[in-house]
Amino acid sequence: MTTGTTTTGDETPLFGPESQFSAFFDDPRWALAMIRAIVLEAAHPQIGAALADNSTFVAHPWRRLRNTFLSMRRMFDADPAVREREASRLNRLHARMSGSDSRGRGYDAMDRATRAWVVATLFESAVTMCRLSGQPLDQDTMERMYAEYRQFLAALDGDAGELPENLTDFWRYFDRVVEEELENTEAARVILYRLFDHLPAPALLAGAPTLWAAGRAVVGPLLGAITVASLPEPYRRRAGLPEMPGAPTLMQGAYLAAGLSRFLPEGWINAEAIIETLSLSPDSDDPRARTVSALRARMKRASALLRLLTPLGEETGPDPDPAASRTTGEGRRSAEEFFRQVLDQTGDGHLDWPDLAAMARELATRLDLDEAQETRLYDAFAAWWRELQSTLDTDGDGRVSAGEYAAAVPSLAGPALIRVAEVLFDATDKDGSGTIDADEHRTLFRTAFHRDLTTTDGTYGRSAFVGDFLSFMAGHRTNTPYDPLLADA
Repeated sequence: MTTGTTTTGDETPLFGPESQFSAFFDDPRWALAMIRAIVLEAAHPQIGAALADNSTFVAHPWRRLRNTFLSMRRMFDADPAVREREASRLNRLHARMSGSDSRGRGYDAMDRATRAWVVATLFESAVTMCRLSGQPLDQDTMERMYAEYRQFLAALDGDAGELPENLTDFWRYFDRVVEEELENTEAARVILYRLFDHLPAPALLAGAPTLWAAGRAVVGPLLGAITVASLPEPYRRRAGLPEMPGAPTLMQGAYLAAGLSRFLPEGWINAEAIIETLSLSPDSDDPRARTVSALRARMKRASALLRLLTPLGEETGPDPDPAASRTTGEGRRSAEEFFRQVLDQTGDGHLDWPDLAAMARELATRLDLDEAQETRLYDAFAAWWRELQSTLDTDGDGRVSAGEYAAAVPSLAGPALIRVAEVLFDATDKDGSGTIDADEHRTLFRTAFHRDLTTTDGTYGRSAFVGDFLSFMAGHRTNTPYDPLLADA
């Protein structure tokens, strides 16, 4: 694994602020390139099966986007310790993902050839975005960037042997995989034809569903058409993807328009800040909430006007107040709503182990747990799943339906869930005192949930912490600070 700041022959750092990756990170074109790369990844049979079984990108696409951006930022950090810690985290995450697809073919997220394809799609899509926006990379820049991505793979796998050493061989490798291995997988179809059309609003825009639906109705199909048109022609032909008339021109225009951002002053666009802002709940205690509240008020006025002008079927009801829409009677959430918003992390309509694994993964990521703490958390969630399965799975199909859940809601908060809460308490109790002081409590919610809590001085006991978490995870309470972590898209 890389232990220092790697450089090219001309001493240009491969990582950190001087890297080619950093030059692209805040580039609006990168958003288009990332979508294209994700589709090419999902078209790989192994990756597609892993996404279909384990990913939360359908139910929580904005959260997935945020985590992906932050992970890539860490993997290209100038500090080798940051890169190594993130690589270890990703390897632990991927080691827990294996299984078989609908045709009985096995998949393993630790398969080295498959991981190399993920890195290859990121590099090739970056090159393609520059070409499509009229700013093709020169050979030297392209080679420096390819060296960065090979080192990225080396940080994950210990070496970059699964990717060709030079660009000439890389293009042969890429074309071969596109023509011989990619398929029209379920995951690729979901991204192209379901996700864009049914993309949930980010937390920031949750209070204006009509406005969001109107924008999505226009932008969603266009984004899908742009992405399809940008994919390699052999794959489009092999997968039978229809191309909308005029899509190539539309695609070229979108990339050219995004490329105009190079004329903006440096620092005007910050991808991380944009993603964090979109993740803010309108009722968040974050210091940026004042701006969010003002934007939401304006969006509600625009949404009300739009309802008068453009009926949109079922989504044209009154703009709900986020707090009110989550409650049923005395501040309680309905069982159906809690199942959909919190428990069904993968969005497939059922509760099974991948849903709970996704919760553990999100908590471990936000809290930046070390390997020992992360293992304890996963083990606790695994025990909770066994408990739920034995209690709620009445038809024995290996998963829990919304109906089975609603019929036995009180069974959720059993001994295993208490263990989950205790692991979180121990991760927060940094000094091991057995209690959480006000600073530790604020740090937990600021780090994991992006909320600033007004807490009194003194301590927060284990029983009170566990009680709050159990009350949330059992669906008994709503509007708690836990919502932004597991319920927001």
